[in-house]
Amino acid sequence: MRSTCRSLVCVAAFLVAGAFAWADEGMWTYDNIPASQWQSAYGFAPSAAWLERLRLASTRLNDGGSGSFVSPSGLIMSNHHVALNCIQNLSSQGHDYVNEGFYAATREQEPACPGYEVDVLLRIEDVTARVVAAAPQSASDEAASLARKAECARIEKACVAGGAERCDVVNLYRGGQYHLYVYKKYTDVRLVFAPEQQTAFFGGDPDNFTFPRHDLDVSFLRAYEKGQPAVPAAYLAWSSQGIGAGDVVFVSGNPGSTARLKTMDQVVADRDAILPTRLAFLRRTLDIARGYAAQGEEPARRVRARIFGLENSVKAYEGFIAALHDEAALARKAAEERALQERVRADAALLSAVGDPWTEIATAQKQHAARYAETIYVGYTGSKLLGIAGTIVRYVSETHKPNESRLDEFRDSNLASLENQLFSPAPIYADMERATLTGQLQQASDVLGREHPFVKAALAGQTPAEVAEKAVSGTKLADPKVRRALVKGGTRAIARSDDPMIALARRLEPLAIAVRHWLDDEIVAVYDRAGERLGRARWAVLGKSTYPDATFTLRITSGVVKGYPAEGTTVAPFTTFYGLYDRAAANGNRPPWDLPARWQEGAGRLKLATPLDFVSTADVVGGNSGSPVVDRQGQVVGLVFDGNIQSLALDYYYTEAQARTVAVDSRALIEALDKIYGASALVNEIRAAK
Repeated sequence: MRSTCRSLVCVAAFLVAGAFAWADEGMWTYDNIPASQWQSAYGFAPSAAWLERLRLASTRLNDGGSGSFVSPSGLIMSNHHVALNCIQNLSSQGHDYVNEGFYAATREQEPACPGYEVDVLLRIEDVTARVVAAAPQSASDEAASLARKAECARIEKACVAGGAERCDVVNLYRGGQYHLYVYKKYTDVRLVFAPEQQTAFFGGDPDNFTFPRHDLDVSFLRAYEKGQPAVPAAYLAWSSQGIGAGDVVFVSGNPGSTARLKTMDQVVADRDAILPTRLAFLRRTLDIARGYAAQGEEPARRVRARIFGLENSVKAYEGFIAALHDEAALARKAAEERALQERVRADAALLSAVGDPWTEIATAQKQHAARYAETIYVGYTGSKLLGIAGTIVRYVSETHKPNESRLDEFRDSNLASLENQLFSPAPIYADMERATLTGQLQQASDVLGREHPFVKAALAGQTPAEVAEKAVSGTKLADPKVRRALVKGGTRAIARSDDPMIALARRLEPLAIAVRHWLDDEIVAVYDRAGERLGRARWAVLGKSTYPDATFTLRITSGVVKGYPAEGTTVAPFTTFYGLYDRAAANGNRPPWDLPARWQEGAGRLKLATPLDFVSTADVVGGNSGSPVVDRQGQVVGLVFDGNIQSLALDYYYTEAQARTVAVDSRALIEALDKIYGASALVNEIRAAK
């Protein structure tokens, strides 16, 4: 008799096969690495000591990226674009470090990055049983969500009270597991080195998400403790040999978020409604920033980092949408979902336990898509000062509640990190605030309509420009001391404040908090509760043989250095300094392919055949920027900074057909630091780290 894939064993096998169509797929938590899979694919599986060293050397920069310790004196390697806000905030009209680059040859010359925090993962604890037990099965979705959040808050608070510096309960497998991540935290972080942005982002936006690339996207920071360079528990040594085509590599970093475990209803809603709405918002926000930059050289300098981030986001969202129009990829995902549904329906006990989470998620998804624009505009986006005012107003309200009842970001375990950012002395520019706040209010009016309650409360019969002028001209929130005083004064100080930016935030807060509670209680609560049961179904079939979606927590991924087919030819896995100079010459050394003067003058000192950038099949997404790439010995061979355009699909599904991670080669970093920048002290520190 011809076999058909109808048995439970066949269905499970189909799901596993779908999950591991490629050996390099997976953003694995450090407590669950696929050792047998790696051994089979590469003939190598890391030891416990190898993994512990890499974990303790890996860092998370809460500005939105990853990094790694590369010396015993607290030296951290990351990307230029990850440290860009620090570089921008340390710059001034007379010292434009973004444009000119920066190098501190001595420790005394290393300036502090305002509001920065670097975390190192110390351990992971499974707290699933406690969190799940906190919400009775008979509870409503909203009540269950509140109960789970309260239990997470208690776990985090007890962890911090026990001496840990940062503790986060992380939701994995869409509610299938809850793990406590315990961190070592550094808040004194100083800048050591950054090249010119033109070098770090050679080719600009046209070359972004492409390959071949010729970028030296690197920065070096240093963590301090009690005024002295930190002594990390582990650091990574530099490879003296580098890597070649076909070599296996590993990436340790903090991917921000992925949507691979979303249901098909959620994926389709993302494609047709949510992502296009977000993309339209980003495009208009980019237009606002570009309009401000056009006012002159100094405005262009001030807004440069914002424009960089927005251009990157616009291109990324265009890629996400394109990836979700890949019919073959979505057909595979739909088939995997049907197979899991069949598995659930065929098992009476499992069906009784999980029910039909797909229908519940679909219902919530329709409601979410219908009001998605409100979740973007009804709040404090667009203006740094309005964001500060909104945070202060909400801070004093939330911290008067019991810890278990607060919004996540205002829990006791998170307050130190929030305050580090809230009271940051980073510069704020009034003219930039007027432009961004005016543009944001106008955008909200255009999208939501002038009769929307939020727009009416924000404008109060005035134009967006009039509201922005009054709020920005009269506020004193640019001074961190004023912010501290308001927070210390509590609800009474907020109620009595005549600061126009605080007054604006007071008007908006009832509407903003209502949307936040609707999102948390009516949408996210359903996603969490139904997702928990969906996670339980996956767990019953796959267990730990698969990996959870990204959560901006530490993961390890693997891959092979490998080119790919494109446009009728094959893209080689490496570029070199030869290619950098050739691309500049081919474009007449005109922006964005122009080389800084030091690079033009230093060409004769470089070994031009040195590999500059390379690609691999490692499974990474946004948030992995700044992640170290290591070889079998656990030594640094590269630095992740991007992916090609095909890699944008990785947010929703893995493919190695063309998707590639792009990294700076460690050999190029040393060559440039030594021959172009004369950063001998930095080179010696890196080379001495054995």
